[in-house]
Amino acid sequence: MDSKELYTIYEQHPVITTDSRECPKGSIFIALKGDSFDGNKFAAQALEKGCAVAIVDDEQVYNDYKGSGRMILVPNALQAYKDMAREHRRRFDIPVIGITGTNGKTTTKELVRAVIAERYDEMATEGNYNNDVGVPKTLFRLSVQSEIAIIEMGASHPGDIKTLAETAEPTCGLITNVGKAHLQGFGSLEGVIRTKGELYDNLAQRPGSVIFVNADNEHLMGILPQGVKTECYSQDENKAGASVYGQLIACDPFLRFKWRSGISGDWHEVTTHLIGSYNLDNALAAVTVGLHFEVTPEQICHALESYVPSNNRSQLTETEHNHLIVDAYNANPTSMAAALDNFCLMDVAPKMAILGEMRELGDSSAEEHRRMVERLKSCPFDEVWLVGDEFKDIDCPYRKFKDVEQVKAAIAENRPEGHYILIKGSNGNRLFQLPELL
Repeated sequence: MDSKELYTIYEQHPVITTDSRECPKGSIFIALKGDSFDGNKFAAQALEKGCAVAIVDDEQVYNDYKGSGRMILVPNALQAYKDMAREHRRRFDIPVIGITGTNGKTTTKELVRAVIAERYDEMATEGNYNNDVGVPKTLFRLSVQSEIAIIEMGASHPGDIKTLAETAEPTCGLITNVGKAHLQGFGSLEGVIRTKGELYDNLAQRPGSVIFVNADNEHLMGILPQGVKTECYSQDENKAGASVYGQLIACDPFLRFKWRSGISGDWHEVTTHLIGSYNLDNALAAVTVGLHFEVTPEQICHALESYVPSNNRSQLTETEHNHLIVDAYNANPTSMAAALDNFCLMDVAPKMAILGEMRELGDSSAEEHRRMVERLKSCPFDEVWLVGDEFKDIDCPYRKFKDVEQVKAAIAENRPEGHYILIKGSNGNRLFQLPELL
């Protein structure tokens, strides 16, 4: 059964579920498999609960239930899901903006979304639905009201962006940056660059596509494909040809900057709710995308000033006892260095850092954590807590904790008071549980 035939079934039953616990009447159940689950085992249950059709890739399950005519056998259920999502996306002749990058892709997606929403009915990735299950789920949210789609794409292995771009078929693309993340899967920084560049490769095959690119990033400029329209942004006014130039004004603690269109446009000043000078590039990306789609400068500034992060990314939280800078959703050597450097420059006191280990760095992990600790030694922090096993063998003067539970116990015993506290670490450390205790 090809993708068009599968999509015909979707047109008859336009609700999809991948969770056998949630089976709306008349929906389609997709039997996805993972490391610790197999949806095929629950296909019959999904039909009994109300699904009209189940798409499976286990022949035995299919044979046991095929007499009902409600079980469809495919070679790979996940691929069928992606193929159906691609067919759905093709029903909408609208711009689709693909966004990926090592750091800042979710923040950039949210900023682009805020800017685009000033003028258009947009549809964008929700939460962290940026993988080979989340992207199809997002595409199925496209409706006749959608005027522009913004699709975030994550990757942890070579080929990930290639397959996501083949599903979403973007007409525009943005790579925020490339850095040391998921090295266990990519093997090296060069592997990261190649994989993120798969978005450019896809756009190069699509006539009329547009790439938005940071002209200050040598890695990204070095892999731009020939013959594709590019619109650049830069913090360096000596770089000719950029659509947008921006300059940092301050981070005290919120990012303030000014931008203008081209070298001769009027300056526009913006005060954001974002922490960190590293977010300037993300904001300039949103400005560039907005101008491309004819959002006015006034609307762009309004969107950037109104956006308030709420996803544990560059988020300032004021509690009864402390000022928290929460960036606890993800961490890798590049983003950790940026967060520490920014916190160093903040003119506040006293400063404390609670830092979790960086996951998925493979053979580079021990060395990258040692480098992180060496960087810490030059930071004027009053106190540093390190969380995770990666720190246990590193000689340093900082307090160490095995896991977040030990941190919680330490806070309960003697909670810091009146501090500015940076909370940064990979999501697996679960440091996002700490703000309510601090």
